[in-house]
Amino acid sequence: MASISLKTFLNPRYWYAWPVLALMLVMSWLPGRVLWILGGSVGTIVSLFPVRSRRFAERNLELCFPDMPPRERRRLVKRHFQLSGYATLSLSVVWFAPKWRIKKFIRLRDYHHVEQAFARGKNVILLAPHFIGLDVGGMRASLEKNFVSMYRKARDPLLEYLFQRRGRYGAVVVERHASLKPIIRLIREGRPFYYLPDQDMGEKASVFVPFFGIPAATVTALPRIAETTNAVVIPCITRAVPGGGYEVQLLPPLENYPTGDPVADARFMNGQIETWVREMPDQYMWSYRRFKTRPNNEPQLYPDK
Repeated sequence: MASISLKTFLNPRYWYAWPVLALMLVMSWLPGRVLWILGGSVGTIVSLFPVRSRRFAERNLELCFPDMPPRERRRLVKRHFQLSGYATLSLSVVWFAPKWRIKKFIRLRDYHHVEQAFARGKNVILLAPHFIGLDVGGMRASLEKNFVSMYRKARDPLLEYLFQRRGRYGAVVVERHASLKPIIRLIREGRPFYYLPDQDMGEKASVFVPFFGIPAATVTALPRIAETTNAVVIPCITRAVPGGGYEVQLLPPLENYPTGDPVADARFMNGQIETWVREMPDQYMWSYRRFKTRPNNEPQLYPDK
């Protein structure tokens, strides 16, 4: 991965980078309670405008919770954006604060599941669904052992620089569309893999299995990687704590996984994610098009505008 240095922003074309970076440095030292209030306020303001992300969130909730009263869904959308605003400001802590500050801000629970897997001679994949705190969860876990993770390359140099900050404590960050070969090699070398499974990567790389009862394009890479690398799959759930801070909980490894049947494995994984989403529906990342790809050329589920 090509690294972007601060020298890039000496170019007058990127003048906007310096005030953004200065603001994030300041926010990285704000108390969690202050970030909670500021982030919630920002999210509330964003939720008032008919931006695409809000329309996607409203549509996703309508699809996944059809029996929920519309008024309750509207409250859930507002709460989701408040938490998303907090999550966005929280990135300043994991991208710029020192280790002791990150560990104080993010509590890690049940890391012994990872240690026990390595003690048994197994490699480790952390299954991290798209909850709003997935970035802070990955950074916190990487402080225990150098992880490998994937990301989507940004066109804007400032965003790319910030995304690369995920690797500042030794984690390896690989561009999402790169070959799986370097990731498999790193897992075999003993690096845990922080994997985001619930993405719509198109029909070619996926199978269609239910997610909240809706056929969803689901990538089948997880069981293949786990089998190839002799890895156990450990769910990793990141939860924003009311009032500020986060809790990252590692659950027991998935049993009898993978099974050798990619469709059954994808169905099982989506069922597990659905269970976790129901426990904290306001923290799932509803603002992206989870059901973008449709089977058999079915009509799109999202508004065009």
